[in-house]
Amino acid sequence: MSAADSPPPGAIGRDPGDAWVESPDGRRYWGRFGAAGLLAHDPQRGVLLQHRVGWSHFGGTWGIPGGAIQQGETAVDGALREAAEESGAPRASLVLQRTSVLDLGIWSYTTVLAAVREPFEPVIADAESLELRWVPIDEVEAMPLHPGFGGSWPALRAMLAEPLTLLVDGANVVGSRPDGWWRDRVGAAERLAAALGGLAGDGLPAASLGVGGAHAWPSIELVLEGAARPAAEREVPGLVQHAAPADGDGALVELARERIAEGRRVVTVTADRGLRERLAAAGASVVGPSTLLDLLG
Repeated sequence: MSAADSPPPGAIGRDPGDAWVESPDGRRYWGRFGAAGLLAHDPQRGVLLQHRVGWSHFGGTWGIPGGAIQQGETAVDGALREAAEESGAPRASLVLQRTSVLDLGIWSYTTVLAAVREPFEPVIADAESLELRWVPIDEVEAMPLHPGFGGSWPALRAMLAEPLTLLVDGANVVGSRPDGWWRDRVGAAERLAAALGGLAGDGLPAASLGVGGAHAWPSIELVLEGAARPAAEREVPGLVQHAAPADGDGALVELARERIAEGRRVVTVTADRGLRERLAAAGASVVGPSTLLDLLG
C-alpha cells in the first residue's frame, strides 16, 4: 500500500507499524514506520504489478505489492515480506538491485528493485489484490497506474535498464593501503575478496557509485594479477573472481567492455591514471580505492 490507502480489513492493531501517520495538512499515510514495496523484474516477462482492490485508495489502479514496515524491520525486509504475503514472491528467487526512497520527513516509501533469478508465478494470497500480472516494461505506462507509482515509474524504469557491475582492480586497491600486503600478496588478496563478499550481501550507498537510488547491490567482480592470482581459486559467495592471464589492466578493460555490451552499467575501482583513461574510453565510470576502502571499514 502507499500514501492514503485504506488498510486491509483487520489490519489496524496487528503490528505497531499498522497505523496512520498524519501530516500537518491533514494528509494520511499508511505505516507508522513508513512503507515499502517490491518492484520485481523478470527480463522475459516484465515487472510484477498488482491490481488494487476497490476499497483501497485509488482502488482499481495498478501498483506494486507492498505495505507498512513493521516495528524493528528494515524497509528491504518489509518490502520482501509484504511481497511474499501479497503475491507469494519467494525471496530465494530474487536478486536485490537497488532501492529508491520517497522521504516526506514524517513518512517515507521505499521501492526495492530486484531481478528475478528463478521464474515464479504470483499467487493472490490476501484480500489486497484483484489481479497479479507480469507486465512488459513497454506496456506499463499504458496501464491505469496508482499516481504514486506512476510518478516514480520513469526513474525506476531507468534503474531497471541499468543493472550494475562493480569491477575491482585488486592490485591497485590492495596496494593503496600500507598494511604489509607485500609480505603475503595471496593473503592480502583473500582478505579483500572476503570483505567484498560481505559487501555484495549488504550492498552500499548508491551515491558512492555515482548512480541513482538510495542503496545498491551491484554484481562485484575482482581482478587479480601476478603473485596474488592463486587467491582467485578460493570461492567467495557473492563475488566473481578473475585471475588475469597477463596484466590486470587489460583484463579489467576487456571485462568492462563485455559487461557494457551486456547492457550493464560498469563502475571500476582503481587509482591508476592510465587505466582510468582506458576504462572511461570503454564507457565505464571510475571511483578511487579510498571510496571502496571506506565502505569496507
